[in-house]
Amino acid sequence: MTFFPECPLPLDEYPRVLLAHGGGGRLTQNLIERVLLPSFDNPFLAPLHDGALLDVDGGRLAFTTDSYVVQPPFFPGGDIGRLAVFGTANDLAMCGARPLYLSCSLIIEEGLPMEDLWRVIVSMKEAAVEAGVQVVTGDSKVVERGKGDGVFINTAGIGAVLSGLDVGSQRVQPGDEIVLSGSLGRHGIAIMALREGLSLDAAIESDSAPVFPLVEALVDEGIDIHMLRDPTRGGVSSSLNEIAGKSGAGIVIEESRLPVGPEVQGVCEILGLDPLYVANEGNFLAFVGAGQGERAVEVLRGYSLGREAVVIGRAVEEHPGVVIMKTLIGGERIVDVMSGEQLPRIC
Repeated sequence: MTFFPECPLPLDEYPRVLLAHGGGGRLTQNLIERVLLPSFDNPFLAPLHDGALLDVDGGRLAFTTDSYVVQPPFFPGGDIGRLAVFGTANDLAMCGARPLYLSCSLIIEEGLPMEDLWRVIVSMKEAAVEAGVQVVTGDSKVVERGKGDGVFINTAGIGAVLSGLDVGSQRVQPGDEIVLSGSLGRHGIAIMALREGLSLDAAIESDSAPVFPLVEALVDEGIDIHMLRDPTRGGVSSSLNEIAGKSGAGIVIEESRLPVGPEVQGVCEILGLDPLYVANEGNFLAFVGAGQGERAVEVLRGYSLGREAVVIGRAVEEHPGVVIMKTLIGGERIVDVMSGEQLPRIC
């Protein structure tokens, strides 16, 4: 007889999986830390970084995987195919690795217009060229009509870690300066505005783009990078809370420094959203050594993708594991992880 241990999640509270379990907030953390991580625990998985770091024949490789279920599949500034390539390439970049190879697995719903599928594939091809990767293996499955959602994509990626670069939450220390490479919320708000049929004076486009060239530029300039993270699901808030929790450092950010475009801010106010919790797909957080933040910003602003880079805060000894924001009116508030689902199906 096979013995199944008791589920570590409280079944009386969550007898079924909710959308919020995939939203990047507290329920996602519970699912990962209480169900998935204990089941597969090993030294490569335990850091819960954007990918696993593997030592192979004297070199270091990064390995990552992600799945994409965004609706609608085509949106201003991109589509699900472009998102799948850039998203996985960026996860490799957050491991300090040059993206090299991807896999592509498609789950296609019966009835999907062949023209739509072709658009996705062409977009992936163009995105792979832009990101400097090759799609070297893959798979496809077709499910019955009504059993899918048009098309789902899974991509896995392999990259080569840059020589001498070691990034991870264990390297975060008080005094580190926190650099954000671009403005907040454009990806999530581009999709939400389209879903809600909002008529805007200026169209908001997703920021989906490959970020490795910016990471490489920081390394080439000798910036001491301690940690990298792309704030996708759950936005900057979830990323900072994960880093604070793993590193044990306190984090302070300044509201006055947060780069939020007026169009994004306007839609957030209409929909009751906080830009700190909205997904991004073309920027990243970098924890750099004390006194190196402004130099890092200068380097990033030399690239079109990094022209809005800014130092948003620092790591501190006080309030370990907690993220605090200094507000515009001179107060302070805790920036917590969202408990549910603020913005569903954006990646």
